[in-house]
Parts: sequence; C-alpha cells; structure tokens
Amino acid sequence: MILEQLKTRRKELGLLQKDMLLRVGITRQQYNQLENRGNPRLDTLALLAKGLDMELMLIPKEKLDAVRQILEGGATVTSIGEDNDDGTPLSDDPWRNILEDEK
Repeated sequence: MILEQLKTRRKELGLLQKDMLLRVGITRQQYNQLENRGNPRLDTLALLAKGLDMELMLIPKEKLDAVRQILEGGATVTSIGEDNDDGTPLSDDPWRNILEDEK
C-alpha cells in the first residue's frame, strides 16, 4: 500500500521516476525498484516522503478507522466525538483529539 501511495503521489505531482534524483538523490533505477517491489528502510521512506511533500505517520490501530474517515472526508461528529470543550464544532477541526486516549 505504501508503494502504491508513493507512485500515486509522484504522478499527482507530475514527476517522472528520473526526477527523484534531483528531489531526494535516488536514481531512476533505485526509485523504480522501491516503487515497484522494494522494501524500503524507514529512513528511505522518510526521505521519499519529504521529496514528495508527504508525511509519515504512525497511527494506533484503535484510531485507524477514525483517521481513515477524516482522510476520506466521511468523518462526522458522531463517528469521532462531540464538540471540543471550547465549543468549536468538529467540522472546524476534524483532527482534534483524534490521537488522545479515550476516557
């Protein structure tokens, strides 16, 4: 799944595999191997993410569904939680408290 996301993002940015040399210092051949069948190390993934204007995140499994809903635009107040203590609606900040422990 990560390799598919890298390829999709590269294409969204209008980049060719050979463009990764200038962005992150990886040759077209190296990048091709990573994108198609590689098992990149974490530091390599971080480098690729930076070059593709992306962020790597570690998400607790129990919060994964909520994060996916937010990313896909299907989050609702009832699916994630109520309004914040300061009264701002969830729609203004869908990420609020998402990674905090449930009480």
